[in-house]
Amino acid sequence: MIGRVSTMFLTRSLHIAIICSFVVPASAHAENVIQAAIKNATTPAHRMKSDEKNWWQERHESKSIESKKNTWDIIFLGDSITHSWETAGKKTWNKYYRKRNALNLGFSGDRTEHVLWRLDNGEFEDVQPKVVVLMIGTNNTGHRKDPPKAIAAGVEKIIERISTKSPTTKILLLAIFPRSEKVSDPQRKNNDRTNALIKQLAKKDGVTYLDINERFLLPDGTLSKEIMPDLLHPKQKGYAIWAEAIEPSLRSLLAEDG
Repeated sequence: MIGRVSTMFLTRSLHIAIICSFVVPASAHAENVIQAAIKNATTPAHRMKSDEKNWWQERHESKSIESKKNTWDIIFLGDSITHSWETAGKKTWNKYYRKRNALNLGFSGDRTEHVLWRLDNGEFEDVQPKVVVLMIGTNNTGHRKDPPKAIAAGVEKIIERISTKSPTTKILLLAIFPRSEKVSDPQRKNNDRTNALIKQLAKKDGVTYLDINERFLLPDGTLSKEIMPDLLHPKQKGYAIWAEAIEPSLRSLLAEDG
């Protein structure tokens, strides 16, 4: 009887040891993946080609010059969604921002690391805007499937860089806009989880977090093509919603109220 119990104990212990031998390495691998993603999202990187000047480099050089030509009150910083204030959102931009010394530093296709590189290489030198409107991260989700923790780390690094270069600048940090039609879509979920993390960055001095995503959605959470035809980029109607939604916060940060 004692021998049988001992055998059963040894067998069970062996099973547990085998299970642990798989679980521990798997857990370690998952953490390694996250740490690698954080490194990618927080290490400044450009998108220039080595053999020719591409549109990204041309825009960067142009914006670096433009940033030094004026005393900007508002800078919009981000990816294609911000970039397209110059096209789909131009009518709304002219209505809300043309007379308010606003500069668009949105670059189509940028991820967090690209924004960091641009801030370090001319676009934010000797610039002290009153407010930076920041939204970035959806390409980290869409291009590379970065985990939320990595995207949030990239956003945090951008905020730190802005605050170091211009300590008096206030930052209006926007939740990453919804993408994909349904709430259940993995990319939508990844952005939502990222937003839950970057919301905590509002604890930093000078940072205001604002989530306007419900303004774009139907009551059941569906993203309509009437707002974002490709379920990612707003059309003119979407830019009007965006501007109207952030206006109270923007006016307050600019001390325009009263």
